[in-house]
Amino acid sequence: MDTHHAPDTLQIQPSILYFGTPVLLITTRNPDGSANITPMSSAWALADRVTIGLAGGGQGLANLLRERECVLNLAAESMHEAVERLAPTSGRDPVPAWKQGYRHEPDKFALAGWHALPSALVAAPRIAEAPLQLEARVLQATERPLAAWHDHAGGYTTLELEVCRVHAHADIVVPGSSHIDPRRYRPLFYVFRHYCGAGAALGRTFKAEV
Repeated sequence: MDTHHAPDTLQIQPSILYFGTPVLLITTRNPDGSANITPMSSAWALADRVTIGLAGGGQGLANLLRERECVLNLAAESMHEAVERLAPTSGRDPVPAWKQGYRHEPDKFALAGWHALPSALVAAPRIAEAPLQLEARVLQATERPLAAWHDHAGGYTTLELEVCRVHAHADIVVPGSSHIDPRRYRPLFYVFRHYCGAGAALGRTFKAEV
């Protein structure tokens, strides 16, 4: 193997592995019927399934396990300041011990300055400002311990969700189709604890539909 032109590499142990995934805003219903918003970025999709991971002890996870449904609202680049306003808040009162520096916030819609829309098939509301809103139901939940280099108590839970209805802002949909126009859709990414945009388009795969 010719390694003459290989770049220098280092063996590292980063504290987190958020290497770049879209920001999801999970809306769920609290026991009293009010809405909760959980910002997160540990998710991946395949066909009509989305798998997410949430640390234990949060209100959003408790709501998901109880109600077995939610809305996955994909944040746009323009929403990053509001997402960060929500970041240090918790819907759980009292706030879990491991969430040092967080504060309880009962009305996350008001704090973010967003508007709730009714969903078609689930009880949780949608976020009007999110360009993509995926109504989903929980198919399976698996509790797991956290790796030793994490300091969160309570482990985490992975959930497999089935998307049952998709809502999209009209201006990101190719006219006359159900395809998202990647030139207009500007998702917000979370990359090693920094908010980033999608950047300029670099090309397309042979599977691209638009």
